[in-house]
Amino acid sequence: MLAVRDTLRHNGQVTDYSERPTWYVNAAAREFRTEPAPVEVLDFHRRLPGYEVTALRESPGLADSLGVGRVFVKEEARRFGLPAFKMVGASWAIHKALAERTEDPDFDWTFEDLAERFGGPGGLKLVCATDGNHGRAVAHTAKLLDLAAHVFVPAEIGQRAKEGILSEGAELTEVNAPYDDVVIQATAAADSDPDAMMVQDTAWEGYERIPGWIVEGYSTIFRELDSQLAEAGLEGPDVVVTPCGVGSLIQATAAHYRGNDRDPTAVKPSLLSVEPVEAACLLESLKANRPVAVQTGRTRMAGLNCGKVSTIAWPVLHGGIDAAVSITEDQDLAAVEELEVLGIDSGPCGAASLAGLETAFADPAVREVMGVTARSVVVLLSTESREANPVEG
Repeated sequence: MLAVRDTLRHNGQVTDYSERPTWYVNAAAREFRTEPAPVEVLDFHRRLPGYEVTALRESPGLADSLGVGRVFVKEEARRFGLPAFKMVGASWAIHKALAERTEDPDFDWTFEDLAERFGGPGGLKLVCATDGNHGRAVAHTAKLLDLAAHVFVPAEIGQRAKEGILSEGAELTEVNAPYDDVVIQATAAADSDPDAMMVQDTAWEGYERIPGWIVEGYSTIFRELDSQLAEAGLEGPDVVVTPCGVGSLIQATAAHYRGNDRDPTAVKPSLLSVEPVEAACLLESLKANRPVAVQTGRTRMAGLNCGKVSTIAWPVLHGGIDAAVSITEDQDLAAVEELEVLGIDSGPCGAASLAGLETAFADPAVREVMGVTARSVVVLLSTESREANPVEG
């Protein structure tokens, strides 16, 4: 972990910390409010072929080691037949974007209707950049809709991720550049093709509608989680931990738990973001109090290797995230192995949640600001299986 000088703001006081792991806290985050996702997203997903609720696994052992009441892992190891959570975002966003191209955008279009209008030879092509899982989800959705797909990837991502994208019938272009530069190249390719539509899970000025729909699509994860915790006799989580790349998933986390439709008497969970030290764009932006770009490095957490926060995510995360930490490769690998021992299928990005929680909880000051007690209920979002991103050296 990097050794830096940080400040902790708590109850209006600023305390200077030296030689500590990099982190950020915001004691006012639980009072922040934002727009929630539409309630119909879950019903949309339920109608898609292959929909199943992903598992919520409890670990008493983790609860004991972390000094909390209960720990659950939302295991996104298999979602619509793919080894990661991304399909819930891609499918909803593509559905909304295609509906916008019809004469009646508000009509409840089925995938069959949209395939008939836009699919087949000479039809629409979906274009995206990815570090693995998003691209495969876009390609899979394209296949369901009989559309072409062209996916751009950083050349250094794992061969398994490339093979997964190709298995969906997509065209694959490898770019010898970091993820953020790959997004630029994919955007240029989409802009130059009148039959192409860019489907990206990060937003920038002038490109925000489709990324916003992707964030809405992720809400299915949290609506499932509400029901699963209720079945366990719980009112809700006290802490939710989310891995962060460009910030879209944790934006969805905040939109759900900080939504202005939320019952004011409901539990207000503390939200923790986790990033690799090699690509901690949200952490550095929060510390700077403004969006900043970071130079990324090599990390096995490929899906989190992003240098800029999505523009639509930033205001939500700036206001609504209680804490953010960064983790090392060694910490992440230890978490992958710890979850494997517990029988939980989690790749490096998914296991980042556990590594980040252990890092945050190691500091009593962070635990205090997050309101953690011996009775706290903690939920870790595990966003991918080991199949999606095999652990490599």
